[in-house]
Amino acid sequence: MAQASRPPSSGPVHPALVILALSMGAFAIGTTEFAAMSLLPFFAGDLRISEPMAGHAISAYALGVVVGAPVIAVLGARLPRRTLLIGLMALFAIGNGMSALSPDYATMLLFRFLSGLPHGAYFGVAALVAASLVPGDRRALAVARVMTGLTVATVIGVPAANWMGQALGWRWGFGIVAVLAMITMTLVALYAPRDAGDPAAVPMRELGALREPQVLLTLLTGAIGFGGLFAVYTYVASTMISVTHVSERLVPVVLAIFGIGMTIGNLAAAWAADRAQGRTAVIVLLWSAASLALFPLMAGNIWSLSLVIFLIGCGGGLGSVLQTRLMDVAGDAQTLAAAAHHSAFNVANALGPWLGGLAISAGYGLTSTGWIGAALALGGLAIFLLALNLRQKSLRLAAVACE
Repeated sequence: MAQASRPPSSGPVHPALVILALSMGAFAIGTTEFAAMSLLPFFAGDLRISEPMAGHAISAYALGVVVGAPVIAVLGARLPRRTLLIGLMALFAIGNGMSALSPDYATMLLFRFLSGLPHGAYFGVAALVAASLVPGDRRALAVARVMTGLTVATVIGVPAANWMGQALGWRWGFGIVAVLAMITMTLVALYAPRDAGDPAAVPMRELGALREPQVLLTLLTGAIGFGGLFAVYTYVASTMISVTHVSERLVPVVLAIFGIGMTIGNLAAAWAADRAQGRTAVIVLLWSAASLALFPLMAGNIWSLSLVIFLIGCGGGLGSVLQTRLMDVAGDAQTLAAAAHHSAFNVANALGPWLGGLAISAGYGLTSTGWIGAALALGGLAIFLLALNLRQKSLRLAAVACE
């Protein structure tokens, strides 16, 4: 299994403190990514646009991730990872601070795009730093612990931002993220390893990852398979108000339930992936397809809705599994592959809400997002099974050639 070599860092490194610093950044990113979805009904009304149109602000952020992750990964691959992480968080703070001040819809789109640019590269570099601190058979769990910042954000950060959006105005939901990003910059500066960068990480070497079929198929698995989760999550607040007919005050509670499911799923899937990576990915995708298909049937009651949202959240464990798989198949182009994973994740973030919005606009109702989500999860599963099949054939051919 390939891991990028880096010059040794100077000074003592405390893995727990490093992961704490990195997970704080994940917490900030998770808060803004998911809170924007939960705040959608509020900023749609304030900016005088429809909810499907407001969903384009979610897609603008996702597009920023898709564009920013590979570009920053390629251009910044030679930089010390600590320096790169601090710079990415600075850009993230600026983007979210300006989002909070957006006077109109067009400006909102621009600053959501800017906020998304550092997202993928931050997660990719953070995952590589975390994996470099532990033995090879514990990489998935180390990555998952960084990602726990994101999942805890769905339990604490997102409901808090949603509450602030209701009580103080939606702009506060973005403003608090800018503060979290500045806290992350401080923690990374204090605790992250002080490496000297990798002078061998030239752009063409990084771009070489995109010629590897296993890398592309793994990225495509995430881009399609994760779309189902976002198709439902984006419209959960609207579904609760219009279909389940409950008070807006219960929205943060259900969002926290989703976050608990995501946290449990993330850690459980990472533990399993360190033992059986491919099988774990298949199981998680099947789980997602089944739980998403249940959503339309369970959305009418707050108790059944809460249960199915928890089950859908558990499917978020796919992220750490695919991130670790990319480390195995990317060769020397670790930075680009790691960052591109979050581009794929945010293709899903754009694709799911877009397809869900189309179904809603076509008159199929808010709960139709569950069927859209199930289809996307099954599509991701088909792509991943193709990747496994091609890899097995490649290994058999290599074994025959060696005989």
